[in-house]
Amino acid sequence: MAIYFVRHGVDDEGYRGGWSQRGLNTEGYRQSEKLGRYLKDNQSSFQINRIVSSDLQRALDTANEIANFLDLPIETNNVWRETNNGVIAGMPNEIVDERFPGLYFSSLRMDEKYPGGESPQDFYLRIKKTFRHLCEEQSLKNPLENVVVVTHGGVISVIYHILKGLEWTNKNKSFPASNTGIHKIENIDGHWTISLENSLEHV
Repeated sequence: MAIYFVRHGVDDEGYRGGWSQRGLNTEGYRQSEKLGRYLKDNQSSFQINRIVSSDLQRALDTANEIANFLDLPIETNNVWRETNNGVIAGMPNEIVDERFPGLYFSSLRMDEKYPGGESPQDFYLRIKKTFRHLCEEQSLKNPLENVVVVTHGGVISVIYHILKGLEWTNKNKSFPASNTGIHKIENIDGHWTISLENSLEHV
């Protein structure tokens, strides 16, 4: 039983991410296509039965490329979204710098919300709850199935902190999560363990 976490492909870095609904750029589509083909060509090893995805467009674009190759439906869920950055989601970086100078995820207090969004603490608790629910679901309901979850870099970093028993804050250095990188966790003797970190063999 395994869960594969995948960060979405490249999008336009000239805009703030978070809950932005901007999709992939051309490079991101190419990366996602390569990933989908790689998973299909190696399906005997990955044995993926489910695709779960954040409902933000850049994640959905990536999941669609995977689904096209694996011929599986996509289960979308907003709980796998990146941090809710409120009014600045999808806004050009230059405009954000003018209107909200110095506003970055790492500049917030743990209990300080983005304007119209959530706080780092809110984000952490959301992902912790979502991750634990998925692990329980796989263990109890789908013990013979492997699932790939298409999500975001911030989400994957929180999961690494949880599995490694490390305290997470928005000031921490993020664990590496490259665009379309594959991260595998396995349930071994009742414990979820990271067995593959940020694999980019497909690109």
